[in-house]
Amino acid sequence: MPLAVCATPIGNLEDVTLRVLTELAAADVVLCEDTRHTRVLLGRHGIKVKLLSYHEHNEAQRTAELLPRLEAGERIALVSDAGLPGVSDPGARLVRAALEANVDVTVLPGASAVETALIASGLVAEQYRFLGFLPRGEKRLAGLWDELRGWPWPAVAFESAQRLPATLRSLAAADPGREVAVCRELTKRFEEVARGSAVELAERFAASPKGEITVVLGPGAAQDGDGEDRAVAAVAELVEAGVPRRRAAGIVSGLVGIPRNTLYERSL
Repeated sequence: MPLAVCATPIGNLEDVTLRVLTELAAADVVLCEDTRHTRVLLGRHGIKVKLLSYHEHNEAQRTAELLPRLEAGERIALVSDAGLPGVSDPGARLVRAALEANVDVTVLPGASAVETALIASGLVAEQYRFLGFLPRGEKRLAGLWDELRGWPWPAVAFESAQRLPATLRSLAAADPGREVAVCRELTKRFEEVARGSAVELAERFAASPKGEITVVLGPGAAQDGDGEDRAVAAVAELVEAGVPRRRAAGIVSGLVGIPRNTLYERSL
């Protein structure tokens, strides 16, 4: 049997798929970050199954224990407290180990805090950047804001409620007019999506709120003409060195945030 990676609700317990419920009910064991948390979800849907903790502190040990059981054909499901395991949550190590051992891995999709927040923010674009959990410390935050200043697409990040005020103050100091949405308690009873400039939201969240927080940053300021000219020149240098033009445009685009097609066409 394959390892089943199952998405669970990010808040509202009704946001679980029928396919996930079927898989959890049929599993020999369900791996979860917090057995108490997962037991609430299973109890809500009348599922009784063996639970085993699997979190950042025992991930390596559990992977070593579980791999032989997977190879022997045991049916194992993996969940996190919310969303899909393996992205900002434990799970990636077990998935890699299973694949390297030629054990099939199937992913059962479901609710996503990242995409839910992005759409709710109204800042959707053709692409976006996922930042995971924001770095701690003023210096590292300032470096991130500087890096994102010219990024022409939205970015989504997780932040703790306790650190949110300091993070917003840091962003307001570095990029005061940046569009921001703070999404709190998504899909839950007291869901809130606050939108505004970095300055406005820093004032609104001067004190720490309660709940789970996802932050969406709007696109950075447009690149100035000199910056785009330098990027086009960089493409030309790569082409001269033998890199195919489209590949060169893609490399530079990933570094500076200017659309690849713009660089490609301007470099012709």
